[in-house]
Amino acid sequence: MAEIRLEHIHKNFGKTVATRDVSLTIHDREFMVLLGPSGCGKTTLLRGIAGLDQIDSGRIYIRGRDVTDLPPRQRQIAMVFQSYAVFPHLTVYENIAFGLRMQRVPAAELKKRVGDAAELLQIADLLDRYPAKVSGGQRQRVAVARAIAVQAQVLLMDEPLSNLDALLRLEMRAELKRLLQEVQSTVVYVTHDQVEALSLGDRIAVMKAGEILQCDRPLVVYDHPATDFVGGFIGNPPMNFLLGRVSGDHIAAGGGVFAAPSTVRTALADGQTVRLGVRAENIEPLPTAADGALAGQALVVEPLGSHNLLTVQVGDERLKVNARADADYRPGQPVWLCLAPDKIRWMDPVTGRALG
Repeated sequence: MAEIRLEHIHKNFGKTVATRDVSLTIHDREFMVLLGPSGCGKTTLLRGIAGLDQIDSGRIYIRGRDVTDLPPRQRQIAMVFQSYAVFPHLTVYENIAFGLRMQRVPAAELKKRVGDAAELLQIADLLDRYPAKVSGGQRQRVAVARAIAVQAQVLLMDEPLSNLDALLRLEMRAELKRLLQEVQSTVVYVTHDQVEALSLGDRIAVMKAGEILQCDRPLVVYDHPATDFVGGFIGNPPMNFLLGRVSGDHIAAGGGVFAAPSTVRTALADGQTVRLGVRAENIEPLPTAADGALAGQALVVEPLGSHNLLTVQVGDERLKVNARADADYRPGQPVWLCLAPDKIRWMDPVTGRALG
């Protein structure tokens, strides 16, 4: 059982807090994604699991064993770095075999494992080449193959696709998901790309300022963000927000009136403010006025092929809205927006936390 358990992990770099009292359990064979902006502590947490950075306090358990004070080579993990870290003077075969040679794996077994990993990553025809003679995507496959060949039960990956161009990232993302379903390792994957996180992870841990704000299945994090930061970070475009005011059973926001759910009425009193959050795909734009629709004005129309993305000014806020590809909206045109009531999320504007 390759479970990883982190208990109250704290790490400082001088006066900068990198991780603050982080506790997390990563289940056996789970694909856990650590997601957040630069500087949020996700790579520090990964390096702490690997033993590359010594934590200041807390405990790290891998397979039920306390590895907090063990060096990396005794933790039985494999790691794929953002920079590939392939050796330019070694062939693809020798790069994949490097970790196995460090483990003193017998020659016959070494050859078999290198061949199996190369077949799995579809680079068997590149084994005699040097890294300079293969593409960036192929070098990334070499780095992944090297990690897989050692058959570690725990695989740590630090933004492995960030150096690839957009089309290759899309291809490699699908390949990586297929591959990791086959090897069945416990995977901890660091990224700042929320599309990668949503598409790859069994669960996503969203981090900010050294803390985990929410850890759950991708669609739960997307549809029910625990905070306004999570809603604003996850999704492309991110969640839209409007400031409203509570008045009895209703909330006035964006020039419209919405029914106040019991969670809002319980948490907030009359006259207090609340944030309304809604995603672009849960707003229907209309060319004419309709009951309950918010009046706005189209500022920008971005054709994206499958749909148009509208930027609409509503009061003091700008909302991102998905419109049909054949809908004829133009900058300066009046637009009315219908928000799906069951898709509205309510946030405390002071704490940023979801209500309910």
